[in-house]
Amino acid sequence: MMTFYTVINWLLLFGYWLLIAGVTLKVMIKRRAVPSSMAWLLIIYILPLVGIITYLLFGELNLGKRRAERSKAFWPSAAKWMEDMKGTPCLFTNRSSEVARSVLQLCEHRQGMGGLKGNGIQLLTSADDALKSLIHDITLAKNNIEIVFYVWQSGGLVEQVGEALMASSRRGVRCRLMLDSAGSLSFFRSPYPALMRDAGVHVVEALHVSILRVFLRRMDLRQHRKMVLIDNYIAYSGSMNMVDPRLFKQDAGVGQWIDIMARMEGPVARAMGIIFACDWAIETGEHILPSLNTNLIPFKPTEDHNSIQVIASGPGSPEGVIHQALLISIYSARKTLVMTTPYLIPSDDLLQAICTAAQRGVEVHIIVPRHNDSILVNWASRAFFSELLEAGVLIHQFEGGLLHTKSVLVDRQLSLVGTVNLDMRSLWLNFEITLVIDHNAFGYDLARVQEDYLARSQLIEATIWSNRPYWQRIIERLFYFFSPLL
Repeated sequence: MMTFYTVINWLLLFGYWLLIAGVTLKVMIKRRAVPSSMAWLLIIYILPLVGIITYLLFGELNLGKRRAERSKAFWPSAAKWMEDMKGTPCLFTNRSSEVARSVLQLCEHRQGMGGLKGNGIQLLTSADDALKSLIHDITLAKNNIEIVFYVWQSGGLVEQVGEALMASSRRGVRCRLMLDSAGSLSFFRSPYPALMRDAGVHVVEALHVSILRVFLRRMDLRQHRKMVLIDNYIAYSGSMNMVDPRLFKQDAGVGQWIDIMARMEGPVARAMGIIFACDWAIETGEHILPSLNTNLIPFKPTEDHNSIQVIASGPGSPEGVIHQALLISIYSARKTLVMTTPYLIPSDDLLQAICTAAQRGVEVHIIVPRHNDSILVNWASRAFFSELLEAGVLIHQFEGGLLHTKSVLVDRQLSLVGTVNLDMRSLWLNFEITLVIDHNAFGYDLARVQEDYLARSQLIEATIWSNRPYWQRIIERLFYFFSPLL
């Protein structure tokens, strides 16, 4: 009997170490940043069972077999669509500002399509203005409406957006609505999905969260894009979720969320349409390529630099392209660089680029919220402040609410706005979208918005920061340890 139990114990011990060895190999074989790999290995060896389970859940970018097959099946038709679109050369710019030239070349080579010209673009800095403009455009829609958001929370003006969408569907406009399962959990538990489907709106719950499938797909991979497309001509994107900030997370103690949205008219809507089509195909298997009928897009010739490039990230998109675009943009700065983000957990490359910009004489400002809805990120981001301040970066803490705007402005000319936070999750994991805008008028408008943020912020003094309590430094370093995994 003792021999039997001894064999069982040895088998269990052997299986235990075999499992650890197998997961260790998975960590080491996949090429990733060294700090990330080291963090995973330390967690696995310090807390083996917890570390192994955590890695299997969150360690690799696993879209799931069915979604991966749908993505693979979609791209041949998407590639042909892009080739056909490039057959209309008048849509693409052959001019750019000096500061934007490198990043636009990168996007063209990596994504297969150049920057688009002839777009009208308007920066919306008020949630009321953005929602009212959206309601107006949805009401006037004639052919199709495609919408994707991370969060949709009913209440306030969002109710009117939903009513306008259902009314448009009832009068024959094709309406598709895709919302993230985790971000819009309260929406999917409400009567609204049924009401919208009854009105003819095709509602899809993206990346459905299911405990039964936690080991088959990475559950924290989220659909984080924010896009509205109307009639293949009007497009919205930015940092704002489909929420009324006067009602959203009012019990979090961080104030109202502050966001921006860009409203665009022109060829850029079709480029964003192919991104939505890919997301839709991944979730439903249905291919809905945007129309290439040039009559649907009145071309607006312009004499000044005016081009927009759309960058998508996430499974199925060129890996790391938004990260590369940020790096190139930062290195292109010659005079000023202003960045706003609610979550500051930069990669080593981004941190080095920002510090180098300040050290070579660029006036660098980073604006982050003083109070954050994520305690983990709030403490981890503070671990980067000392290095940034020592390099001469000016860090401002916004005190007028939770600054949720994601923006980069280089030399008041090149703007990057969209859904991407300066953290690992946005840069390497989630489905995100960034607009690269080479336009001096838009840059001027964004600069005024950022100047307003600066006026409502408190500058962190390097000397005062260096004298902060020692216990705070310990907490910062503790959470910094997990920063490669955030």
